[in-house]
Amino acid sequence: MLIGVTGMVLIVAAWLLSLKDIPSPRLSALYGVGSALLTVHSVAIGDPVFSILNAASTALALINLARWFRSRSAKQL
Repeated sequence: MLIGVTGMVLIVAAWLLSLKDIPSPRLSALYGVGSALLTVHSVAIGDPVFSILNAASTALALINLARWFRSRSAKQL
C-alpha cells in the first residue's frame, strides 16, 4: 500500500508542475472519460489508491477543459 500511495503522490506532484500549459480539449476529453471509467472500475474492485488517483485524473481533465474554454472565450473578447 505504501508503494501505491507514494506513486500516487508523485503522479499528482507531476500534474501540479504541468498545470502551466493548457492541454488540447481533445486530449482532456479523452483523458477525462478514460479516467472516469477507470475510477468506476477501481471502486468496483475495491482499490482505494487507484480510485483516488483516477478520480483526481478525472477532476484534472475537467478543470483543463474548463481552462481551455475560458481561455478561448477570453481571446474572442
